[in-house]
Amino acid sequence: MKPIFITATNTDVGKTHTTLQLIEEFSKLGLKPVVYKPIETGVENTPNDAKELLKKAQSVNANLDSLTPYDITSYTFTLPASPYVAKGKKEIDISKLKSDFEKLSLLGDIVLIEGAGGLMVPVTKELKMIDLISLFDAHALLVTSSHLGSINDTLLSIEALQNRQLSFDWCVNVFRDIESFGSTTKPYYDEEFPSWWSVENGLSAFAKEYIKK
Repeated sequence: MKPIFITATNTDVGKTHTTLQLIEEFSKLGLKPVVYKPIETGVENTPNDAKELLKKAQSVNANLDSLTPYDITSYTFTLPASPYVAKGKKEIDISKLKSDFEKLSLLGDIVLIEGAGGLMVPVTKELKMIDLISLFDAHALLVTSSHLGSINDTLLSIEALQNRQLSFDWCVNVFRDIESFGSTTKPYYDEEFPSWWSVENGLSAFAKEYIKK
């Protein structure tokens, strides 16, 4: 099944939160999800995002029981910055990303790939996070924030995906500016994107539709 690349409009928007719920939704549909975090920065001892993702995936896919968080992330860096900056003098080998992804894909029915930061985060001199979507031949799920100003971020990210002619869906993670979201942001989405959905209310339907493709 075509992998899903979970990306966002920026850091701390809800990629891990969304991916954890996707693991559960796909498992309910009888699939064995696999998780992959190509690059994680801000790692002191253990890659926390990878650890959380793996623990959840192991609870529904026994094929992952022997893995550690470092088995589902190809590169970890201490500095909490973009991979390009956080790697310092080290190199990120794109062929290793592909190889690790292919190995993990053998352990289940669908691979959920969690990106780092937003779409235009630099990975190497040549590549940005958006380029990894094509690298893994994935369908993108864009998670956007609900805070004031997020309409701009959402539209820019949608335009970037469309310009690359990438297949994608998008949803809103409603957890910031919850009190004002209904008056400052939601009216625009309701008018311009009548079928928009939130992580809280739409992931189940998204997963059901996805496996029909």
